[in-house]
Amino acid sequence: MRRTNLSSILKSLEDLGIHHTKGVFWNLHPAELVEEAVKRGEGVLADSGALMCDTGKFTGRSPKDRFIVKDELTKDKVWWGEVNIPFDADKFDQLYEKMVKFLDGRKIYVRDAAAGADPNYRMNIRVIDTQAWHNLFCYNMFLRLNEEEMAAFRPDFTILAIPEFKARPEIDGTRNENFAIINFKRRIILVGGTGYTGETKKGIFSVLNFLLPDQENVLSMHCSANAGKDGDTAIFFGLSGTGKTTLSADPNRYLIGDDEHGWTENSVFNFEGGCYAKVIDLSAEGEPEIWNAIKFGAILENTRFLPGTRTVDFANKEVTENTRVSYPIYHIENAREPSVGGLPENIFYLTADAYGVLPPISKLTVGQAMYHFISGYTAKVAGTEAGVNEPKATFSACFGSPFMPLHPTKYAEILGEKMQKQQVNVWMINTGWSGGPYGVGSRIKLRYTRAMITAALEGKLNAMDYEQHPVFDLAMPRSCPDVPAEILNPRNTWQDKQAYDDKANDLAEKFAKNFEKFAENASEEIKAGGPILVSNR
Repeated sequence: MRRTNLSSILKSLEDLGIHHTKGVFWNLHPAELVEEAVKRGEGVLADSGALMCDTGKFTGRSPKDRFIVKDELTKDKVWWGEVNIPFDADKFDQLYEKMVKFLDGRKIYVRDAAAGADPNYRMNIRVIDTQAWHNLFCYNMFLRLNEEEMAAFRPDFTILAIPEFKARPEIDGTRNENFAIINFKRRIILVGGTGYTGETKKGIFSVLNFLLPDQENVLSMHCSANAGKDGDTAIFFGLSGTGKTTLSADPNRYLIGDDEHGWTENSVFNFEGGCYAKVIDLSAEGEPEIWNAIKFGAILENTRFLPGTRTVDFANKEVTENTRVSYPIYHIENAREPSVGGLPENIFYLTADAYGVLPPISKLTVGQAMYHFISGYTAKVAGTEAGVNEPKATFSACFGSPFMPLHPTKYAEILGEKMQKQQVNVWMINTGWSGGPYGVGSRIKLRYTRAMITAALEGKLNAMDYEQHPVFDLAMPRSCPDVPAEILNPRNTWQDKQAYDDKANDLAEKFAKNFEKFAENASEEIKAGGPILVSNR
């Protein structure tokens, strides 16, 4: 099968202008790619069997170096600005030709795959890599094809990923030597100058976020999702550090996916075929599902070994705190196959509020759900600078603004429509601090958070009495099974009530300031979902 298709693969590469490579390796099996990677010095094997690789200079995405070609397809649809930076079409063509020429005399690894577990919304992807381990990453993260699908394969989008190729900004129009550029008209993504594999994954996510809402009215979401034994689906939105992967990996529920999904008229479906989880401070006790998934075929990024061993030291931050593991979803024992669930009954917004202001659980109206979806809030503890303990508010529209080409209100309005149609419950979960801000209060216990989510999923909070938060106007349950009632209203946990009120008003002002850039395009219902500022009372 792989031999009979090689001639058509070579022909398609010639159509792309790729002629003089040293060799074309198409859809190699994981074992072959691991063997190639080790032989080429791209990585080494850990004692778990996982391949450990370094991403080089870049250990994370570079949002300021991600561009979208501005042309007749995108000029009036893309929300241009700091997130979506325009790129000249002629410059793209010139850069593409340089990258194709760069492949002369080099080995390339070609992967045919797909995105979208629901076949009605599937997109075929062809990835051309110069590194074997990058191609293994694509095997893990995209949907794998059977022989029949490979025989009929025609790419809808092509990714050319060459970490060794560095742009010349003064000539090529980039900001730096590294870049990720999407061309919707040519249906090509260029990635160069960076070894961070997440650029490839998020490039396709950005493409789907542009195409699906506009063409199919599908809500594309940066979220995890799982399903209960009775088929009920839950969605978990949240920025890094809020517990999105941990809380969706529930041994009592089936994992649909951990990062990228679409919500249609009939389903919630995973875009991907694998998981890309943070592993800093990972332990078998804390996250057993992820721990057990790290075996042969998985890729560890930027981790280090314990001295004198091949055992990974997950506490090691020598390279970065953004250490990662990529693995196919079938490494998770309770993964749903195919990765499709029914319509959601519950949505959870996860925020690690280091100010200690937001309730540990609250129920949102439709307007509040849209407002907080656009806001995408969490608060991170300030870095490692000595004596700096003040948290920092972080807002990322739709809980994933770097990947959203359209205006955030477009996604929020689709969310609101689907919420009302499906009668979905939306909950905000604070996985952060209680009893005071970071440095004074304490982190809300994980077992309490799990108990609150379980109570919501099982409908036990539907008949509870609620009270309104005086500033954020969120409905807070007065009781919840297996959770101390005194922590449910955050003001009650602070010794200094006036200090709480001041901090709540301060956070509300941060929300309002952040929302100013969205207000012009927001409906009155969305605007009414925000906090009640002191000046407006």
